[in-house]
Amino acid sequence: QVQLVESGGGLVQAGGSLRLSCAASGRSFSSSTMGWFRQAPGKEREFVAAIRWSGISSVYADSVKGRFTVSRDNAKKTVYLQMNSLKPEDTAVYHCAAAPGYYGTSRSQYSYWGQGTQVTVSS
Repeated sequence: QVQLVESGGGLVQAGGSLRLSCAASGRSFSSSTMGWFRQAPGKEREFVAAIRWSGISSVYADSVKGRFTVSRDNAKKTVYLQMNSLKPEDTAVYHCAAAPGYYGTSRSQYSYWGQGTQVTVSS
C-alpha cells in the first residue's frame, strides 16, 4: 500500500511559483506512476500531470504544459510538482495520487490519494 501526504500549497500572486511535495510511504512507491490532480470548487477533479516509476516519462494536461514540471525522488519516496507562471485559473485543491503498475491520466487508474493541499492564485 501507499500512503500520501501533500504539502507546499498556499497563496501566491499571479505569475508566481509554488512547489508542491508529496511524501509517500509503502514499498510499492517506486513501481507506481505518480499523478497530480486538482479540483476547484464546483468542478470535477481533473488531471494535471503524471510521472512514471522510472522518472523518465511524464505527461501533462494541455493547460499546464510549459508551466508545470513533475519530478520524483524514489530514494526519498517523494514526488514534486513545480508550478511556475501561476494563473488564477490554477486555483484548486491539488491531490497527489499513486497508480501501481499503471501510467495514465484517468482518476480510475489511481488507487491511492492524498488529502490535498490548497493552492490559491490571486489576480
